[in-house]
Amino acid sequence: MKQEDLNSQVEPEVAEIEDIDTLKQALAEEKGRAEANLANWQRAQADFINYKRRSEQEMAEVSQFANTTLMLSLLPILDDLERALTSTPPQMAELDWVDGIRLIERKLRASLEAQGLSQIRALGEPFDPNFHEAVRQDKGKDGIVIEELQKGYMLHDRVIRPTMVVVGNGEEDEEKEE
Repeated sequence: MKQEDLNSQVEPEVAEIEDIDTLKQALAEEKGRAEANLANWQRAQADFINYKRRSEQEMAEVSQFANTTLMLSLLPILDDLERALTSTPPQMAELDWVDGIRLIERKLRASLEAQGLSQIRALGEPFDPNFHEAVRQDKGKDGIVIEELQKGYMLHDRVIRPTMVVVGNGEEDEEKEE
């Protein structure tokens, strides 16, 4: 009987060891799933933070550049006012209504500048295709803007209208040589 008693005691121990191994395996699988879920959650959280930042950046950009179309439609008016003032005959330059037109031009320019509009400097500057649109080349220093045909403007840090320019071709002007 002793043999049977020993066998009956060994069998539960073997069963317990098998149960423990099964439980350890199940625990390892669950730990793996938990780690995978944690990694997925962390990835989703990072994606959400990136999405939120991109959305905020896009919204800021949209609000910053929402007036671009309006500004582009006002620039020809500003150009016309400037042309009218520069072509005013000297004998009429001091008339009150001419001063009124000058004041309107300054107010319009100040309003546009308050919204982030700035003029692109071109005359005497090296030609830069990011800011200038070359219409032709003429005698003058090579690669230098020698004439500005139409003013260019930036809205904050973006070019909304490039400056139309004439660029020097490297030939010296005859008047300067003499």
